[in-house]
Amino acid sequence: MFRLPRQRWHFPQPNPQLVREISRHCGISPIMAQVIVNRGITDLASAKYYINPEQAQLPHPLQEFPQLSHCIHILKQAITRGEKIGICGDYDADGMTSTALLIRTLRQLGGIVDYAIPSRMKDGYGINERIVKEFKQQGIKVIITVDNGISAYSAIEKAKQLGLKVIITDHHDLPPILPPADVIVNPKMLPDISPYRCLAGVGVAYVVAVTLAQSLGRLNGLTKGLLELYTIGTIADLVPLNGVNRRWLKRGLKLLANPDILGLRALSKCAGINENKTLLNTDDIGFILGPRINAIGRLDDPQIVIELLTTEDEKIAMEMALKCEYTNMKRQEMCHQIEEEAVDIIEREPVFWQKNRMIFLVNEKWHHGVIGIVASRLVERYGVPVFLATYEDENGNFIRGSARGIEEYNVFEALQYCHDLLDKYGGHKAAGGFTVSGRKLDIFHQRLREFSLAKIKPEHTKPLLKIDAQISLFQADFQLLREIESLYPWGVENKHPIFCSKKVKIKQQRITSDGKHIQLVVADETGEKKAIAWRWHPYFPLPPVVDIAYKIKEDEWQGDNSIQLELVGVRLPS
Repeated sequence: MFRLPRQRWHFPQPNPQLVREISRHCGISPIMAQVIVNRGITDLASAKYYINPEQAQLPHPLQEFPQLSHCIHILKQAITRGEKIGICGDYDADGMTSTALLIRTLRQLGGIVDYAIPSRMKDGYGINERIVKEFKQQGIKVIITVDNGISAYSAIEKAKQLGLKVIITDHHDLPPILPPADVIVNPKMLPDISPYRCLAGVGVAYVVAVTLAQSLGRLNGLTKGLLELYTIGTIADLVPLNGVNRRWLKRGLKLLANPDILGLRALSKCAGINENKTLLNTDDIGFILGPRINAIGRLDDPQIVIELLTTEDEKIAMEMALKCEYTNMKRQEMCHQIEEEAVDIIEREPVFWQKNRMIFLVNEKWHHGVIGIVASRLVERYGVPVFLATYEDENGNFIRGSARGIEEYNVFEALQYCHDLLDKYGGHKAAGGFTVSGRKLDIFHQRLREFSLAKIKPEHTKPLLKIDAQISLFQADFQLLREIESLYPWGVENKHPIFCSKKVKIKQQRITSDGKHIQLVVADETGEKKAIAWRWHPYFPLPPVVDIAYKIKEDEWQGDNSIQLELVGVRLPS
């Protein structure tokens, strides 16, 4: 009996007439025309904008963000008067790139700048009263938050009581009552149709930085480095890759092949990214550079990343990049161990995750900095929302956790449903974090179970796989790959295309030397292809004949380039 991934495959039914029309008028293959129709394109004009986003006219940020002009006025005034500006960032890749971006901009424009990033373990997320008081003691006159602040009412109120000006730049959902800041620049305050609505925290910082530099007539020579940081932070933060994100990332990914910022050059070198690459893709950021930056925020001092991204000293850049590399290796080991322990509990103990339509696990030894990553992996494996938590103190008085959801579920709404039980919580539809008293843990678990049972149908308790088109292995060629690459960036709300080939024979299969992955040769009546199934060792060996779902990638080995299929799904032929 073969063991296969639990999955539900969904095949969209796009309008065939629209697919033909887009293929004919836009000069792309019917396969890729079907892919972009699957992405929500409903007419020819939208298709042309999707294919060439830089051709569209964008409204200026000053027209879109109602308080941006006042934000620029406060910052220009502070620079002119020589007043100290304090940046409060966050410890994830979005928050750290945002912080570095504004430090570089304000210093280049003549500002006097300092910064603070809260401790993940001691402070938790966002600006707090301790940071506000320290800024006041340091002589800071203007505080500007990046990637946080919209829910920090008490800290912002304290800053105003101390006579400080406060600018909030954030992209998180708006609370019922906004903090009493002088200025709030947040894309969630814009209409849903705004092209700026999708920005991450670093995108908002980028808008502020570019608009400020333009207003001072000093944008020349500044844009390239800022766009590099914007690109890293945006992709790493998993925000939708549409609107201005799609347009700006097209430029940014080209720049990152040969970055201006020394720290990014050093990070790419340590990570082994090919120096001959002319274009980085979202996987290079999402799976290689982003995790190395995020690892520091999870396990070490965020100041390492800020130094990495702001230094003009090659020696310091390489030193910081090596710290990122080492910390990421440590993070990988911890994730692997925690995932194995969690899977063992789920498989051996009666957690009834299918019946409860959720997974909730607490372990005092797990590290808070990495449980969110493990939760994401468990969602991929089991197809239900996952809540993982660990102790904040030795006695278990407080439990801190991370949550990840599925398409039919809203994590933030689930936490709101339990708001009266939680000391702190935050997040969005796909992910969230929480702190709960140890004595309320059982009732919190019960409340989450109630919410999950109300929101998730039994048929939703398998990971969802959306297939863009059924093709033959012969059609999975370099021509199709080049079309896919020309329509980058792929990511959240613009997923990388997934194709399906049916009744494929497994001609060869073997476990890789590290014991984690399966390497294969697959064939149908039109030809054969190499394939890789990452982290699929539990499913080895696969049956001799299967339907496969995959992404088309390029494999480079000893100077030879070939097509490689990256398997994401497999099932017995129906």
